[in-house]
Amino acid sequence: MYDWNDLRYFLELSRQGKLVRAAARLHVDHTTVSRRITALEKQLDVRLFDKSPNGYQLTDAGLRLLPLAEQIETRSNRLYQEIAGKDARLGGTVRVATPEALGSQVIARHVSGFRREHPDIEIELVVETRRMSLSKREADIAITLSRPDSGRLIAWKLCDYRLRLCGSREYLATHPPIERAEDLAEHDFVSYIDDLIEMPELRFFDRTIKNAHIVFRSTNVSAQYNAILDGIGLGLVHCFMTQHEERLQVILPRQISVERSYWLLVHEDLRHVARVDAVCKFLTSLLSHNPSLMMGV
Repeated sequence: MYDWNDLRYFLELSRQGKLVRAAARLHVDHTTVSRRITALEKQLDVRLFDKSPNGYQLTDAGLRLLPLAEQIETRSNRLYQEIAGKDARLGGTVRVATPEALGSQVIARHVSGFRREHPDIEIELVVETRRMSLSKREADIAITLSRPDSGRLIAWKLCDYRLRLCGSREYLATHPPIERAEDLAEHDFVSYIDDLIEMPELRFFDRTIKNAHIVFRSTNVSAQYNAILDGIGLGLVHCFMTQHEERLQVILPRQISVERSYWLLVHEDLRHVARVDAVCKFLTSLLSHNPSLMMGV
């Protein structure tokens, strides 16, 4: 029989990826973490981690153990709450994968309130233009542009959001006026790099702006935004990025508008893990309660 206290060390190393960081969270020496992991692997007769220059990654056996160990952790916290009548202080790391614009411009700007309520939960925000796998534990939570149609995932809609055609006031002052959609043929544009877009939901530009003369492309939304601000051309911009930006002007708002939705995804094995649940509630509240920010109304 294994020593289930070793699961604490396993969980922390799986979350931190490095012995020193896991040891700091557990208030022990890094050699203690290494020794307890080795003992657990010997007792279970499996290898739980692969070591690389980037740290410790879970093996297939480690990935199978992870949700079971987290269930034990969750029930231990619940026991403390119900028997001792005290709230267990939530802690640990939660990795959230999110589209770049949403992560950098909305979530990162509102995370301080969550930190005040849950000081021992560390959020790792991964902003990507590719989909990350929750089943492979590349992330604990993902915010995506569509609902998944397969996998052991729990999903719910967070909110709708809108993009508008925008240009800098400096650009518009030095280029032909725009009074109707046909006038856009005389203008330059900023957009994505087509062959590097992995999410089909991001392929909205060509359907919205026909035959656009694109002069700058980037996979990075912030780079596109800064190029538009610099006056290189026009582009579709999230409303939550333009709300307080006086240097930008919305163009043809009644004629040109792109609406999309954000969905929250969590693996069913993690749905009731306390720290993951706390982050899910934070993200749901933040995005579902701010329609004016997300839709620009």
